Amino acid sequence: MKSTIEPVTYPTTYKDTSAIDTYHGEEVADPYRWLEDDNSDETVDWVKRQNKVTYDYLDQITYRDALRDRLTEVWNYEKYGSPFKEGDKYYFFKNDGLQNQSVMYVQDDLESEPEVFLDPNTLSDDGTTSLAGIQFSKDSKYFSYLVSEGGSDWRQAYIKDLTTGKMLDEKLDWIKFSGLSWHEDGFYYSRYPEPTDDEALSGRNQNQKVYYHKVGTPQSEDQLVHEDPAHPDHGFGVGVTEDGKYLIVSTWKSTSGNMLHYRSMDDPDGQLQVISDDFEHDYNLVDHLDGKLYVMTNDDASRKRLIAVDPANPARSGWKDIIPEQKEPLQGISLVSGKLVTRFLKDASTQVKIYNYDGSLHGNVDLPGIGTVGGFTGKKEDDLSFYSFTSFTSPSTIYKYEMSSGKSTVFKRPTVDFAPDQYVTKQLWYTSKDGTKVPMFVTHRKGLKMDGKRPTLLYAYGGFNISILPSFSITRLPLLENDGIYAVANIRGGGEFGSDWHEQGTKERKQNVFDDFIAAAEFLISEGYTNSDKLAIEGGSNGGLLVGACMTQRPDLYAVAIPRVGVLDMLRYHEFTIGRAWSTDYGLSEDPEAYKYLKAYSPLHNVKPAEYPATMVMTADHDDRVVPAHSFKFASELQDKQQGDSPVLIRVETSAGHGAGKPTDKIIAEAADVYSFMFHHMDESLRYDSKG
Repeated sequence: MKSTIEPVTYPTTYKDTSAIDTYHGEEVADPYRWLEDDNSDETVDWVKRQNKVTYDYLDQITYRDALRDRLTEVWNYEKYGSPFKEGDKYYFFKNDGLQNQSVMYVQDDLESEPEVFLDPNTLSDDGTTSLAGIQFSKDSKYFSYLVSEGGSDWRQAYIKDLTTGKMLDEKLDWIKFSGLSWHEDGFYYSRYPEPTDDEALSGRNQNQKVYYHKVGTPQSEDQLVHEDPAHPDHGFGVGVTEDGKYLIVSTWKSTSGNMLHYRSMDDPDGQLQVISDDFEHDYNLVDHLDGKLYVMTNDDASRKRLIAVDPANPARSGWKDIIPEQKEPLQGISLVSGKLVTRFLKDASTQVKIYNYDGSLHGNVDLPGIGTVGGFTGKKEDDLSFYSFTSFTSPSTIYKYEMSSGKSTVFKRPTVDFAPDQYVTKQLWYTSKDGTKVPMFVTHRKGLKMDGKRPTLLYAYGGFNISILPSFSITRLPLLENDGIYAVANIRGGGEFGSDWHEQGTKERKQNVFDDFIAAAEFLISEGYTNSDKLAIEGGSNGGLLVGACMTQRPDLYAVAIPRVGVLDMLRYHEFTIGRAWSTDYGLSEDPEAYKYLKAYSPLHNVKPAEYPATMVMTADHDDRVVPAHSFKFASELQDKQQGDSPVLIRVETSAGHGAGKPTDKIIAEAADVYSFMFHHMDESLRYDSKG
């Protein structure tokens, strides 16, 4: 039953009545603007006081320790990544169970004893430094890797000489939104100018440039390869084709659409040639094959197609379809054993088809069921490939696939203290406000009585063409094991049905996303799964915006709201770090028409005096993707306007960022806090005892 908890007394939050902006003739107050300065003593003190209130509250929930114990117990199993071959050795990642970061291993062959190759857990005392990318040189002489500290998007690059086994002296700084692409004795990468200390985690990221770093030289001597000072908000992805013949530069200014250029490596001083010189569509190079550049694109294909571009004649008129647009969206392509291994989405679940380079179908890969495939790993010349398969009830299992025979065999299956055959996942379709049919996955214990009283957690994302696919997570087990329901709505704004589905949830159409989510909640109630007193909603980043908008539009519909690292101030999101790049989905308040619809749904600007659900706003001090000021200001408004008895708390994680690389101990503690808060405000008792 619900613990007896002392009523919350919120810390005093200063209102600056002088902070007023004028947008197209309309004045908008921003009384908590001062919280945007994450370095100020006042903000640091505010965070400390808010966290004390939050943790004092959570400490009073009687089953919080039992939840943490159960999560720790069930988390403690070996987790493997798919093996991949570099040179004459195999590499893979493994976590023994409760390690904060997964460890990279090396072995001579698949049967030999693995050895530790790189252990990120040794990079910091508290496990908050994570590996953020790896790349081997083409001759396997060098190994380079990127590191993130405290969850930040900033990366540092390091290099290891594999012939001697020694780390090289050089360290590269201020890398963000970039990989490393090797060519000869060096690699291409992109970096930003060094920011001031005050702007490192919140200042706008502008003037990214492409460089070439030669091994054995300091970063200060890196060769500038490409820049565009006339467009400071443009960013660049850079790579070299596998055969080393072409340099590829992808230019982006937002999360959708990119320009694509190339240059022959035989002409290092030559001009970049154009495949696309606007931002209307997405173009992703697969590789240089049979004298052509193979490009996956949604140009003239909402669900994407694969085209071949002749480097000698890159004009659109010369493009050739290799894999035309299909009924199902094309999600990704791997090159293994002289074949194109493609992943398509069928109603938000993976299908795998194998094509020859000329686009003729070679065959299909039979999968264990409805779920999501990761991979395939392998090289063009390899017969052996590996892929992972997961679903809402199946932990990630690694399969070995022989390209020549088409045979799949289990390579690594985890042993988890969880019985997947006791649970079921169903895909349901419901109708949104405008009549659009939307799918939703619902997972629960088999035979569970649907009495309209099941504790239910509804999750969605709804943005940036990102597809939310079936996957297993230990953090959901407390819900499922306590006869709860986990629901995932594949709402518009995502990429589950191609770019048209995405575009229906962008800019002036963004309200469709919120309508889809609200309709999902209403459907779960009307179909007898749950009721408003037993329903929680959760989402992160753009999903945090989703939760913020839906709880301010329909505060009566939910018992609990968990907006994580959300984009919540839609009038100023573009003023911080990489925020301006999200304008393709959102629009900008600088535009009079965009201002109208942004202000109409912006969570921060739609908090009115009302009875809001129990809310735990979640953010982190090193989040330089969606800066914590969004959450700080939103929580302040909610605390000021809450008319009901349910608390509004904010949980600020330290030495953590937007989510990537978060150590295991922080993930477990966070999940225990979320479920404690959620179950408590659903008035639920749990079947766990103090030992889990």
